[in-house]
Amino acid sequence: MTDYAARRTMMVDTQVRPSDVTKFNIIDAMLHVRREVFTPDDKREIAYISENIPLGGGRVMLEPRTLAKMLDALDIQPDEMVLDLGCGLGYSAALLARLADAVVAVEEVEDLAREAETLLSSENVDNAAVIHAPLAEGAAKHGPYDVIILQGGVERMPPAILDQVKEGGRIAAIFMEKGLGACRLGYKVDGDVSWRFEFNASAPVLNGFAQEQAFML
Repeated sequence: MTDYAARRTMMVDTQVRPSDVTKFNIIDAMLHVRREVFTPDDKREIAYISENIPLGGGRVMLEPRTLAKMLDALDIQPDEMVLDLGCGLGYSAALLARLADAVVAVEEVEDLAREAETLLSSENVDNAAVIHAPLAEGAAKHGPYDVIILQGGVERMPPAILDQVKEGGRIAAIFMEKGLGACRLGYKVDGDVSWRFEFNASAPVLNGFAQEQAFML
């Protein structure tokens, strides 16, 4: 019988804390949310490794260090509303639900969205809703949001997503360029989002967030 609780503690002690993630609410969430539950059945044994875990179709579950550092940079408050783009099987949404007032999780792969909804319900997460929709469209009717986080790489950020960041709100994403990536944090002030570098990270580019190729004659 695998002792996942011990693996969870080891993940926090060897991957999260050493990455300068010290906020109690994030540590507490990562110690309590059962990551293995939100991992594909055939990859459950590697749920706590320090790598992105494939979900199929070019999608991944972000490695614990990366996700923890993104959450740390965003500094989510208990009264805030969060948009989680590309929630996969729901792990990120479950973590966010412990940090925020409410979470709207968008997943465009129908099977993942359906399973995420089931898993979140089974884990008694009652303040996160899963929406099956294109990631690049977000969920405007429920916004604007205090915080937006993307569970994958981007080459370009669609204006529709930036429009859903509340004035004074934040957005975090992993920007990919020629195979190298950097997590950036964006702040919306006077209607514009300004970005700053946070740390290096990489992830496959999400559908709808790739740079459009210029047409060459």
